Amino acid sequence: MFDLLERFQNMDRRWVFLGMALSILLPMLVPFSFPFQIDERVRSLYDAVEELDEGDIVFISADFDPGSRPELEPFYRANLHHLFRNDVKIVSATLWPSAPPLVLPIMQEIAEEYGKEYGKDWVFLGYKDGKELAIKAIGEDIPNAFPQDYQGTPLGELPIMKGIKKAKDFPLLISVSAGFPGTQAYVLQIQGQYNLKIASACTAVSGPDYIPYYKAGQLVGLSAGMPGSAHYEELVFPGDLKEGRLLLGIAGYNVLNLGHIFIVLLILAGNIAFFLTRPREDS
Repeated sequence: MFDLLERFQNMDRRWVFLGMALSILLPMLVPFSFPFQIDERVRSLYDAVEELDEGDIVFISADFDPGSRPELEPFYRANLHHLFRNDVKIVSATLWPSAPPLVLPIMQEIAEEYGKEYGKDWVFLGYKDGKELAIKAIGEDIPNAFPQDYQGTPLGELPIMKGIKKAKDFPLLISVSAGFPGTQAYVLQIQGQYNLKIASACTAVSGPDYIPYYKAGQLVGLSAGMPGSAHYEELVFPGDLKEGRLLLGIAGYNVLNLGHIFIVLLILAGNIAFFLTRPREDS
């Protein structure tokens, strides 16, 4: 028994790497899901979308990059499904120069799935430089901030933009934010000034910073990191709607859970082995 414990303490680290690799691969290869309770902040975000009427237009600021894509793309995809399924129209833009090649193909793919027409049901305005100044411009005068869409079409020629002049014209603004500029800048620059309804999906590291905004009513909902994305997917795709879909948030959440369980078990086993063999080593 002691020999086995001593061998465990000195095992080749490659076995640890193999165990972690299996923890990552198994949730992807074998469909299963750890049970979880929906976070109330995510449910509030979901409810804010559900309260929109058919034909309403929301503004999505998609501000993330390849490094934050694994955390935020699952939410972004689920949110587009949620909005298009409820026949809500979408005006989207980004404050991050690396975002357009990431977000535009996703919008095109999901809009096509629901038979949505560009310019009428959705539009992508593209990238706007200026950080806080760009957000101020979105709050005050969107046609001035974005004279044309990403294709070069003047906003006045897009049916969806008729009557849209400023952020207050949207019943809901959704910030998919990996950092600055993003959710915090939207809250500080225009939320209070125009009394906007803003919901946020952010990275896990930013979540604790934004919780006070949610508690103060400056955010109507908050999804943080991979867990938030998984919770939102669970709400958007209940029951039969899950069938045949690769839900990236739930899959990633399972990977995180199984990986953490593996690490915790290793730590416990290592400590047990150490304390059981220590008297023999001291003798």
